[in-house]
Amino acid sequence: MQFFWLYIDDLVGKGLDLLTILELVGLVSITTFTTALPLALLFSSIMTFGSLGESFELVAIKAAGIPLIRFMRPLFIFALFLAGVAFLFSNNIIPVSQMKLTNLKYDIIVAKPAIDLKEGVFYDKIDGYVIKLGKKESNDSVIHNIVIFEKRFALQDNYIIAESGIMRVSPDKKFLEFILHNGWRYQERGLRSTTNTEFTRLYFKEYKKVFDLKSFQVNKGNDHIYDPKMLSVRQLNKAIDSISSMDSFFVKRFTQEVAPYLHFMHYKDSLALFKNHPTASITNIRQIIPDSIASSVGESAGYQFSSIKNNVKILGDIYTETQNSVAIHSIEWHRKFTLSIACLVLFLIGAPLGSIIRKGGLGTPMVTAIIFFVFFFLLNNFGEKFARSGQWTVYMGMWLSTFILVPIGIFLTYKAMRDSQLFNQEFYYRLLQPIKVTLRKYFKK
Repeated sequence: MQFFWLYIDDLVGKGLDLLTILELVGLVSITTFTTALPLALLFSSIMTFGSLGESFELVAIKAAGIPLIRFMRPLFIFALFLAGVAFLFSNNIIPVSQMKLTNLKYDIIVAKPAIDLKEGVFYDKIDGYVIKLGKKESNDSVIHNIVIFEKRFALQDNYIIAESGIMRVSPDKKFLEFILHNGWRYQERGLRSTTNTEFTRLYFKEYKKVFDLKSFQVNKGNDHIYDPKMLSVRQLNKAIDSISSMDSFFVKRFTQEVAPYLHFMHYKDSLALFKNHPTASITNIRQIIPDSIASSVGESAGYQFSSIKNNVKILGDIYTETQNSVAIHSIEWHRKFTLSIACLVLFLIGAPLGSIIRKGGLGTPMVTAIIFFVFFFLLNNFGEKFARSGQWTVYMGMWLSTFILVPIGIFLTYKAMRDSQLFNQEFYYRLLQPIKVTLRKYFKK
């Protein structure tokens, strides 16, 4: 639902066939599998153990001398198996489906660019053209105040201006046609090396402009968009190692682009020889530079400092981008494992929680499961955002939910083994009853 709410404007009105829509739904469902599986384990474990507690079967099992841990062991082994399946799924199937989803989503968004042409916005997704519409009627066909730039990489771009027109896609979906009315076409011809050029202005009452949409056709075999989510653990290891080994690149760039301006660095080991030199006590460099060349020396130094600053800034930006890329790839690497471990963690919470609540069905278990899953989801998001921003290490951010929920699971298991009244309303009613009686007597006085 989140995916469709996000892309509903790009999907509606594209004329997509049923198979494409079903493929899109299937790919979106596959990519959410590793997130849905922990929730399913949490909900099913709460509902199962809650039903056993509600029907007093857990009481009979404990009366037979079987502790809760031993009773949970087969289900824990099954949850361990599901965690392994989730890892294999996220490592082998989801990267492929994510790649297909990303490319299919991109192809769908640009499959019918006539719908994407918005009022007052320059549209540049058609190769060689930039289009701007002043106004578009509600039927998306009648348009007004059209400006079309033709990028020719010559003296200047050719452009067309029209008062009104009709926009439509050809029946074979290969061309976008503009039937323009009352406009002008401007074109300049000539060589860049001369000012003797020819400028042509052509008026028209009706002009048909056709745009080739060949590059916008859905191409399901074209995997041209890269995302770390499309990589497996082995591929992520190679990518992280490759990006992290770029230190030699920065040293080489610094040597080539910054070091040539720092001539004094070549003599840094000899500076001790000049400690007692007469010029060593000079505090202002203008004392040793003649006035006749002071201006040119200062100007040259300013240029060199500006060049050094720009080169260092460029290298710093590249380094920051490299570190962000390492962080993003590391986040995806840890995600392969954290979502699998989440199956075990949420089972360790759900099973004892169900035995404590002792409520089966879909009511209380559903509410409880949603509360804990929202808590788990928020911890995951907070940790990932802190890791992306660099405020935390990737390891700390991606494993934040596990570090917090594992102690909660151990605590709930401890309480369940001792028949805790943690979620028993009658226990809290009996606990608060003396306080209620005392307050009632106090207010009567």
